[in-house]
Amino acid sequence: MQKVKNTQESNDTIVEKMFKAGAHYGYSKTRRHPSVSKYIYATKNKVDIINLEKTTIMLESALLFVKNLGAQNKTVLFVGTKPEAKVTTKDMAESLNMPYVTERWIGGTLSNFTEIKKRITELENYRKDSTTGGLDKYTKKERVVMAKKMEKLTRYYSGLIGLKKAPDALFVIDARSEHIASTEARKSGIPVIALVNSDSNIKSLDYPIVANDAGIPSIKFFVTAIGNAYKEGQTSLPEKK
Repeated sequence: MQKVKNTQESNDTIVEKMFKAGAHYGYSKTRRHPSVSKYIYATKNKVDIINLEKTTIMLESALLFVKNLGAQNKTVLFVGTKPEAKVTTKDMAESLNMPYVTERWIGGTLSNFTEIKKRITELENYRKDSTTGGLDKYTKKERVVMAKKMEKLTRYYSGLIGLKKAPDALFVIDARSEHIASTEARKSGIPVIALVNSDSNIKSLDYPIVANDAGIPSIKFFVTAIGNAYKEGQTSLPEKK
């Protein structure tokens, strides 16, 4: 009985925190996708209000999955290219030493990873040569041309440095905006955890979390929750002797 009570109190606290972060704000009813209808609590002034009790259940499922990923030291690729998500996505990914994409998703990142890996390796080698004097063998003109090319590679691939194989899962902010990433993951058999608003089709997502995916406080809440779950899973890893 006490355990049930504690669980209820915990859920109430999570709902309160989500409410304060504005996680309950959906989009206008006219933008609602049929797949999220059962997660809508009400419509006020033509704007959908998300049922945070149901969001809590979805979040718990996603967190358990992420915790297991952490326990197995699996790789999660964080994807958040919309302006509201960039900083939070990058900061959390870096704190976990995980790969991330905060600029435009490059088609083929998952479906043609062999080619993408070549570009990542090229960027890694350039950075290494820059610090060890390996660029001295090139002329000034050649170095200028290389620098311009690496500037572009840095913009799109710097968050993927260290990624040697396709990730074990994707965490996406706004799967509707990141539909190419989500589609590639699905075709590659990679599970997708996604924060999605009322305008998204959640049928093809493995772990959808229906909540406000446009407000910075809401995005921070869910990104932090995912990151903490992964860290919690890591604590269960056996210590290296």
